Amino acid sequence: MFKLYKNLKKHDWVFVVLIVGLTVLQVYCSMTMIDYLSGLIKSIQFLDYHNNPANIGTSFATIFDGLKATLGATATNDDVWSLIARMDLASMGLSSDTISAVKSIATASTEAIWFNGGMMVALASGTMACQIAISGLASFVAADLATYTRSKINNKVSSFSLAEINKFSTPSLITRTTNDIENAQMTSLLMMRMVFSAPVTAIWAICKIQASSTELTIVAAIGVVLLVVGLFLVMALVTPKFKINQKYLDRINGITRENLNGIRVVRAYNAEDYQEKKFDEANNKQMKIQIFTGRVLGLMSPLMSILMNGISLAIYWVGAVLINKGTIDYATVTSFMMLATQIIMAFVMLMMMFIMWPRASVSAKRVNEVLDTTSSILDPSDPVYPTNEKGVIEFKDVSFRYPDAKADILEHISFIAHEGDTVAFIGSTGSGKSTLVNLVTRLYDVSSGQILIDGIDIRDMSQKTLRSMVGFVPQKGLLFSGTVKSNIKFGNPSLSDEAVKKAATIACADEFVEQMDNKYDSPIAQGGTNVSGGQRQRLCIARAVAIDPQFIVFDDSFSALDYKTDRQVRDNLKAEEKNTTKLIVAQRIGTIMDADEIIVLADGKVIGQGTHQELLHNCQTYKDIALSQLSKEELGL
Repeated sequence: MFKLYKNLKKHDWVFVVLIVGLTVLQVYCSMTMIDYLSGLIKSIQFLDYHNNPANIGTSFATIFDGLKATLGATATNDDVWSLIARMDLASMGLSSDTISAVKSIATASTEAIWFNGGMMVALASGTMACQIAISGLASFVAADLATYTRSKINNKVSSFSLAEINKFSTPSLITRTTNDIENAQMTSLLMMRMVFSAPVTAIWAICKIQASSTELTIVAAIGVVLLVVGLFLVMALVTPKFKINQKYLDRINGITRENLNGIRVVRAYNAEDYQEKKFDEANNKQMKIQIFTGRVLGLMSPLMSILMNGISLAIYWVGAVLINKGTIDYATVTSFMMLATQIIMAFVMLMMMFIMWPRASVSAKRVNEVLDTTSSILDPSDPVYPTNEKGVIEFKDVSFRYPDAKADILEHISFIAHEGDTVAFIGSTGSGKSTLVNLVTRLYDVSSGQILIDGIDIRDMSQKTLRSMVGFVPQKGLLFSGTVKSNIKFGNPSLSDEAVKKAATIACADEFVEQMDNKYDSPIAQGGTNVSGGQRQRLCIARAVAIDPQFIVFDDSFSALDYKTDRQVRDNLKAEEKNTTKLIVAQRIGTIMDADEIIVLADGKVIGQGTHQELLHNCQTYKDIALSQLSKEELGL
């Protein structure tokens, strides 16, 4: 948790220091107010004794009446008290405490009550002002911490390769970015508002309480010990459950995300019950954890009530005995009661934080795991930029295996594509076609061998430079919420409207965009769910063409297009992007038969390489695929 505070900015630390200072001032006001409360109680008692001397006791009342008779029939109580105030009471054998009390009663007035009451109001106002300022500053610091950390973790995740994203899983990364950071924020907020004041209050109150009465101090100490033991047991029971709860939350987020993304498939197969059962299973497990922690934490309230009432009763009972012995007065007992309450509440706040801390600590650890993870794909310290050849890509004996995998998924792949060439990849499902093209943009790094672009190893380029040279059309057409125009301009926000329309025309997207109500300003829902699969693919192709790249990678991007549109898009690309090198992954023979070179993959290995006609005669696998889609006459066999 403390490691997370490294994300605080300089002005946040200034505010933290200011919060500590205001906390000390707040505690000072609270402690001083107790002194004035004691003075107020004494002033009221003394004024009552001043006006009603008989309340002091029979012996004193007899002396008071004798002095009044001595002064004459017209003498008033004030005259008698004035006489007593001038008398040498020490010569009468009275103790210094008794003399002080008698002098105070003799001079008692409503002014003392107003003074003590006014000081209490002023100190209470000061306490309130400090609390308001502390709450405002703490809220700002906690919000700043959450905002900066959330931004930092978002940037970190954006820099991850697919290996790191798969390591954490998407639902877990979402939970860490939202729920975990929120837990750390709330704990930090409460810590600055409560924990800073708790130790200051406890130490200050303990120092004051020891000077009041040893017997009452022992009573308060026993209560605090019982409270700490009880809260420690509660904390020991619930702390291990918090970590488990966060894992269940990841699971629920994953199932919910899966269900929403696959809602069409779920409904198509009437699998709602299956999905609900899977969700309920994870939800019920989390519910049991939360019920357990809720019940255990529910013991806090009755435990607090029993201990607070028990300590109050014990203090008043012991106080009554001490008052009866004449050791202390009622004002001291009342002040002690308030100090004991302050101490107990301070320990309660500390223990509450100790209970919240483990949950926040688990969340902070999960956040730090992401922040401390180094991407397996990093930019070189001295990046190289292409200067000579343009549009040339070469695979040199490339092999690749996924992290933690035991075997290579691609083995010894070699080919070269020159400027304007079209190289296609075909093979059965799982043969490594998509993995191969993912290596071009360094979504993964090769395990061995080299990928050269314009004669430079792509690992010697910065990722930004590399990806600015490559237009990528994914296997699953993915659009972002916005408009048609914003999606086409996604890779180049400064693109002109004419260039947007040209890119759409090349991708054959203009024919349906022009029919929309707002044309290129028509809205696109998140994921492109308000357009068809073929329309999504065409907009994705337009997005890739719009950045005017040297290379375009098509990862089975024509599969959702009808044959006529497929042919038209390829013709447009050939005419308008003739200097652009194209890498195409496809399942259709018709999509790739015009390619300059076709590479046939099986189990990650090249089993055929050449033109369409060459492969028909020297690669049986390719011939089998071709015959499964076209007749011998169409293939010219």
